[in-house]
Amino acid sequence: MTDIPTVLAGPDVTGRGRSLNPFVVVDGAAGLITFCEEVFGAREVPEARTATPAGSLIHAEVRLGDSFLLLADRQDGWQARPGLLQVWVSSVDDVLARAVERGGQVVTPPSPFYGELTLARMADPWGNLWWLYASAPGQADPAPHWAGGSDVVFRTLDEHLRTPAAP
Repeated sequence: MTDIPTVLAGPDVTGRGRSLNPFVVVDGAAGLITFCEEVFGAREVPEARTATPAGSLIHAEVRLGDSFLLLADRQDGWQARPGLLQVWVSSVDDVLARAVERGGQVVTPPSPFYGELTLARMADPWGNLWWLYASAPGQADPAPHWAGGSDVVFRTLDEHLRTPAAP
């Protein structure tokens, strides 16, 4: 065993991004960039945008808070590879409202979650599933469904993940 970390962090990450930067491959990546800008206040990294001669994006990056989402258009012969993404937001309700206005679907309505949090989930039009977390100081932890509490947090995720993806 060595003292060298396997995963780099902080100043040891010499390029853009953080220790982990998700990458999704979707149809219409430019539209997903716009969605992220309008829903989350994300900013595209202009110097990262790389288009093929045909105009599809082979690489692009958006900055969300202190993290990056990397994305590309699905190319001939590729399968789409949407993501399961978690993001911390100031207001779950506001983000959901903006997402729904732009074609997103609420999967899990805002729900009390453990650790003084509110959790919601949203599916965007590109097939990504977003976990939205917001701090809720003083909010009591919910009772688990086996103790008489709501099952909405697990049930809605289970239903969504069991639904076949659109072709």
